[in-house]
Amino acid sequence: MAQQTINIGSSANDGTGDPLRTAFDKINDNFDELYGSSAEANDLLEDTSPQLGGNLDINGFNIVSSRSNEDIVITPNGTGGIVASALRIAGTTLSSDDSSLITVAEGLQINGATNIDGAVTATSTVAVTGATTLSSTLAVTGTSTFSDGVTAESLITNSIQSNGSNADISIQPSGTGDVVLSSLRVNGTTLDSSDSTKITIAETVDITGATAIGSTLAVTGAATLSSTLGVTGAATLSSTLAVTGTSTFSDGVTAESLTTNVITANGSNASLSIQPSGTGDVQISSLLINGTTLDSSDSTIININEALNVDGTINVEGAATMVSTLGVTGATTLSSTLSVSGASTFLDGVTAESLTSNILSANGSNAILFINGSGTGGVHVESLQFNDNTISSSSNADIELIPGGTGNIIAGALTINGTTLSASDSSLVTIAEAVDVTGALTVAGTTTLTGSFRPAIHTFTATDAITEAEHAGRTLLLGEVGGNAEVTLTLPAASGTGNVYKFIVSVTNTSNYIIKVANASDTIDGIMLYLDEDGTAVTAFPTVAASDTITLNGGTTGGIIGDYLEIIDIATNQFHVRGVQRVAAGANPATPFSATVS
Repeated sequence: MAQQTINIGSSANDGTGDPLRTAFDKINDNFDELYGSSAEANDLLEDTSPQLGGNLDINGFNIVSSRSNEDIVITPNGTGGIVASALRIAGTTLSSDDSSLITVAEGLQINGATNIDGAVTATSTVAVTGATTLSSTLAVTGTSTFSDGVTAESLITNSIQSNGSNADISIQPSGTGDVVLSSLRVNGTTLDSSDSTKITIAETVDITGATAIGSTLAVTGAATLSSTLGVTGAATLSSTLAVTGTSTFSDGVTAESLTTNVITANGSNASLSIQPSGTGDVQISSLLINGTTLDSSDSTIININEALNVDGTINVEGAATMVSTLGVTGATTLSSTLSVSGASTFLDGVTAESLTSNILSANGSNAILFINGSGTGGVHVESLQFNDNTISSSSNADIELIPGGTGNIIAGALTINGTTLSASDSSLVTIAEAVDVTGALTVAGTTTLTGSFRPAIHTFTATDAITEAEHAGRTLLLGEVGGNAEVTLTLPAASGTGNVYKFIVSVTNTSNYIIKVANASDTIDGIMLYLDEDGTAVTAFPTVAASDTITLNGGTTGGIIGDYLEIIDIATNQFHVRGVQRVAAGANPATPFSATVS
């Protein structure tokens, strides 16, 4: 409701004001809501100590009791509540009138027991000096510190960490109880499983102290021991045992089989004894040792692949065949043919009047085979001569490398097949030096230039014939020395080669540069742009059907230093032309095209 204003008329009893009933009705309405001046908030006079009734007073903004230690009781009607701003009090229940959170902006002290039915979220430190019972979830987003320890029926977490630098984490069961981690159980220094199953350690175990195993040890994977392994009982390994340090077996080792790269004696200058049982042999791969007898288990030849030094007499009852190196330190006389199926090594070289062999090979791994002539002499293989890094023929004959059938000649990764050059590994063929191609070069695939492409420059100083071999693809300069002698250049016959002839004026010639076709069947099609330097206007002159001649006169038809034109052989009997010319001040551009050949 708005403030009601009583109309008192213009003057007393003039009959223009509000009737008495209307005036008092407005007064009653204004008493329902009190109004002050808009200019001052305190224009409405206030009672500094109004009496609300009984012993309850208003003092400023405070409601006070006039009697000492008297309670102030605010009691709503029926199921109504007490609402202070958005805070609602209904009986002993405190809630928000707008269903938002209740915020206590200052410290809160609760002297009695506190029951919290919902989740509690603490955004800062919670300090509890007495016992606290939570009937639901406690959610803490920050760090929680418990100075005197925590007692809980169960603890669910993804991480347990110590809060001190380098501090231990101690988990202590009560009495004779165990510490159970999943199915893993710890009691004192004893580790077992709560469900009597095997304990599986899925990662590498590093044991720095002595390890005593009182029962069977079963290892299904590789075991690496970097220190001593002490086993008092039987140990069964179902897979590989890897020991990086020394293993000592005080009472010997019994094994069905032994796999190793090295067997050594453990005493100073002690013999290594390998003893078979009964009449058994000592078998090393296919080699059998029985007493002083050496033979093979598969009745094949016994191969000694290294040098053999025999200090006593050798008695050979059967034929002796040397399939590898025979080293003889003294003189050896053979009364018949020496047949060696393996490699022969002569420490001091071999001198022979002649050598007959199908194969010469080096005897070292990745070693180079050297065949050297004496002094400045070379090595002759039929008509070829090898001298240092030079291969030459003994006559004026060609040196030919001819593969068999459809085979290739391969030099490094470079493959030559007939006249085709390719890479044997399908990579790019790289020519690292300059290439001079005197004949026509045809490229069937895409050509990629990673460096610069430098076309050659040719200067026309007099009348000449333009040819594909000498001028195509080059930068052609129109450079008549004096600038006053007519130069006529005749194009080759148009055949669709795609050859490009690019002309640039390097000397202005007032007696004409003339470029024309070779025969009456050829024509020139295209357009020439002209810049008139009088007004910087650009004029374009197209060819006509019969155009076959281009004339640059150094004036109206262009031909000033820096002007250029490009002619391309695009089809049989057809050239294409494009270019840009300038006409100096004082002259007007004119077409350079005419028909002088047809």
